[in-house]
Amino acid sequence: MKRLIFAIFAIVLLIPAQNAHAEFNPNYLISDWDLKDAFSMGFNEIQHYLERGALADYKTEDWQGATRYAADIILRAAQDNSISPKFLLVLLQKEQSLVEDDTPTDRQLDWATGYAVCDDCSKDDPSIQRWKGFGKQVNSAAMQFSEGYMADIETTGSTQGKYGPGLKVEVDGQIVVPENAATAALYAYTPHFQGNANFVSIWDRWFGFQHPTGTLLKISNQPGIYLIEYGYKRPIHSWSAFLSRFNPDLIIEVPEHILDAYTEGRPIDFPNYSLLQDEDGSIYLLVDDALRHIDSMETFHKIGFMEDEIVSIKNNDLVYFDEGEPITSITAHPEGVLMQLRTSGTVFYIENGVRHIIIDKIIQNTRFSNRTPILVDPVEVEQFKEGTQVTLPDGYLIKTAADPTVYILAEGQRQAIPSESVFLSYGYSWNDILTLSESALNAHPLGPALEEL
Repeated sequence: MKRLIFAIFAIVLLIPAQNAHAEFNPNYLISDWDLKDAFSMGFNEIQHYLERGALADYKTEDWQGATRYAADIILRAAQDNSISPKFLLVLLQKEQSLVEDDTPTDRQLDWATGYAVCDDCSKDDPSIQRWKGFGKQVNSAAMQFSEGYMADIETTGSTQGKYGPGLKVEVDGQIVVPENAATAALYAYTPHFQGNANFVSIWDRWFGFQHPTGTLLKISNQPGIYLIEYGYKRPIHSWSAFLSRFNPDLIIEVPEHILDAYTEGRPIDFPNYSLLQDEDGSIYLLVDDALRHIDSMETFHKIGFMEDEIVSIKNNDLVYFDEGEPITSITAHPEGVLMQLRTSGTVFYIENGVRHIIIDKIIQNTRFSNRTPILVDPVEVEQFKEGTQVTLPDGYLIKTAADPTVYILAEGQRQAIPSESVFLSYGYSWNDILTLSESALNAHPLGPALEEL
């Protein structure tokens, strides 16, 4: 049977795939945001990347003469100059292979970013010695892009009088028209294809691919599970927190370097619907990532909560959560409840005074596997405001019986998987595909097709 499914994928799914690793596009290298996101990585994330080579333990003077670790120098240069530390890491690798070199020479370190050294220049030129040294190189390159190229382009539309968005420029005998400021700035720094193609290749290898939001990843043969969400990896710190939100069958094992490519996001520490109390005595109901403040102990007891269910947290921990709607004495079913009509068997999910119809048994069993519906008369459901249909969360694979196209749910949309090779490249399992009714599938808005890793 699996062979038949493979054949269907190969023959029927002819949706054009946009390959994230398409051939080098000289007009668009990286986005402006990729270049300027100064807080895309913290010290620990930078240090983790540097563990690939000798820079992990490298200490030297920064541009001001203070002795620091390489990760600290990179972080400070990024944040002081509003340049992405990811960008600086790629620049170090592109110019001198420093991130992945176990035994770099003093010459590589001294001219780490290639700043002030032209293709035909000698590194021994007396006029450039003031920029010699790892700390000076990193900071000067960051400043060159921020206060030089990008600032020039913002104020005058170009830098060096010729590199700018929409301006034709000759590179290696060919005409290039940069589509954004970051592309123009990279050509100003390295005015040839080979260097920029190398930059894009490294960027793509480290930061250019992403699993869809909702994917659960773990490193093969190691503990620890991460939720991928909007390009970040969120560590899940307890098994009970995991089981309250996710399906263990959807965990994908990957090599360590795949997870290394993601910046760590806010952790998931507590099970869904936990009761959390801060140092000021305020009590909250945790619903997904939002804290819903319970306005009084009277409301607390009316809902049926017990004091021995409360978990204490520090006030500083509040920054890890969103702010949800407060819970008051008139809030109906803040934890949600399933109701099934005695007359027709239709099931509704009731939460916060709103009823949400469940039109597919697969969705009910997947979303609420541990809940049994309460049998009620229609009048009991009709008192609640009508809401949207219940859909599946991100991370699930879905299809219909009539159409072999398989979709992955991400950011509230279904993304078509264009081929068997794309399906397998993400580590998906055929056994995890849920077959929905056509109306249930269409309740999930259609998004762009999934790109190949």
